[in-house]
Amino acid sequence: MSQILPVILAGGTGTRLWPLSRELYPKQLLNLTEDVSLLQATIKRIVSLPGMLPPLVVVGDEHRFLTLNQIKELGLQEKVSIILEPLGRDTAPAICAAAFYALARHAENTILLVLPADHLISKQEAFQEALALASTLAEAGKLVTFGITPDRPETGYGYIEKGEGNRVLSFVEKPDRITAKRYLAAGNYYWNSGMFAFSIKTFLAEIEKHAPQTCSTMATSVDKGREDGPFFRLDQKSMASCASESIDYSLMENSEQVAVVPVDMDWSDIGSWQALWDVSAKDKEGNVVQGDVVLEDTHNSLLRAENRLVAGVGLKDTLVVETADAVLVAPLARAQDVKKIVKRIKADNKEEYRLHRTVYRPWGSYTVLEQEPRYKIKRITVNPGAKLSLQMHHHRSEHWIVVKGTAKVTCGDDTFLVHENESTYISAGQKHRLENDGVIPLELIEVQNGSYLGEDDIVRFDDKYGR
Repeated sequence: MSQILPVILAGGTGTRLWPLSRELYPKQLLNLTEDVSLLQATIKRIVSLPGMLPPLVVVGDEHRFLTLNQIKELGLQEKVSIILEPLGRDTAPAICAAAFYALARHAENTILLVLPADHLISKQEAFQEALALASTLAEAGKLVTFGITPDRPETGYGYIEKGEGNRVLSFVEKPDRITAKRYLAAGNYYWNSGMFAFSIKTFLAEIEKHAPQTCSTMATSVDKGREDGPFFRLDQKSMASCASESIDYSLMENSEQVAVVPVDMDWSDIGSWQALWDVSAKDKEGNVVQGDVVLEDTHNSLLRAENRLVAGVGLKDTLVVETADAVLVAPLARAQDVKKIVKRIKADNKEEYRLHRTVYRPWGSYTVLEQEPRYKIKRITVNPGAKLSLQMHHHRSEHWIVVKGTAKVTCGDDTFLVHENESTYISAGQKHRLENDGVIPLELIEVQNGSYLGEDDIVRFDDKYGR
């Protein structure tokens, strides 16, 4: 029997879950339904299955340290490989890169089990049964997709039309409601889950046949890629010339070797706030509540408070999500349209589409407490044993006040310690570095002053994280 290599696709930004999901802190890294993130839940689900090879995670370069930290929290950093995409090119190039990477390390009959990082599967036993059938079909040379048994006329998913046996008759785009009702009544249409199983050999032969440009460019990108500590970096120049296409469009809709395995495993892609409401535990009034929320005469609504008290009166079928820098209010039925708001926010060049007020870095995090044209105040947390790059700013000075722990500070040619309730000053143009040699997190308040306070005013001279 062939070995199975899980390939977890952890790209994307989850714009329909804004303002919780942001470009630099996307959906798969969020704890939405349990005390671990969707990515962590996916990894735990896979490593618990017998006979699995250590997983391979494909992730965007900007999310590499957040992803690595979440894998470390599971204690699996020595068992999980991470491929870094220098730029997004959709699922076909990502899977192709994983296949070429795997071919250099495993037998060509190894089965790739491709899973998005942001899906929920509640019925683990049903998933295992479907995987067993998918593996058998994959060993027989099929490109297998998992079709989810629909329980409602859903308009947010694409569908797979199934023929006799496991034959796929067609892939169809997201339907309108009338068409979705017809699919549900027909009984042979399944939601397209975006999960696949196929051997390395079959996949590469079929992708070369139907998407030769994707195949050749990603082969080159892997061949010219390089190890970078715990990561494998794809070659950016090669990948830049690759077309951006989904695996469905470039391969599955064109190949004659496609099969579908229907499965009812209580699946959700958590693709919207409505989807999260559907799968979440509700109070007796049908409300999904998280955080400091007080309700009066409110029904069938989702309210989430991240930073402050949220109160609702007389609400019905309503969505309210509060974060430190944004509040979303909408009818729950319009949850799919949140992506339109994000598009407008991005077009207006507002930072709220990209960042939270708290921004995570490989050394820790910072939170913007206040900002005006010529000053910015941050709370900075440096993890034990971590250090920032040796750097310099052209346009701003910085004043650091330590509130917890002890800071090791390099300023020019001097290195010294700054203890709690002490401070130091870094002038513009001066090389400096901040370190935490202690065993507890270092916390300090940073006051920036200057004519330009953008994060791109950083000249790095030395950085342990390779930035």
